[in-house]
Amino acid sequence: MTDAVSMTIDSIVPIVPNPAKGFVPPLSDYKVLSANWVEREFHCAEVATDRVTVGFWTGEPGHIVLDPWRYTEVCSILTGRIAIVDPQGGRREFGPGDGFVVPKGFVGEWLTLEPSSKIFLAIY
Repeated sequence: MTDAVSMTIDSIVPIVPNPAKGFVPPLSDYKVLSANWVEREFHCAEVATDRVTVGFWTGEPGHIVLDPWRYTEVCSILTGRIAIVDPQGGRREFGPGDGFVVPKGFVGEWLTLEPSSKIFLAIY
């Protein structure tokens, strides 16, 4: 455990897209339905476990299948618009200011409707 007395303002980590830490996550995690699918992640905080990732994400319009999603993800949309569709055709759209949770094991589709960005927390 970190000693709270030794914490300084430098312990506060901004969740922003740091180009030095940006990467394209492996597309093997889902089936890509759009030839033009583009995304980048920027992991922003090192957490004392490999079961949590905190980051900033950007994506261009495109479409993937989550089958199944491999972790619970807490999302907060900053810019753009995305939609999530379940196998029964149920659909929800999210835009700037919207937050939501995709539970581990969810099967469905993720549609990035316009250039978008989000802050996320992934719990494996």
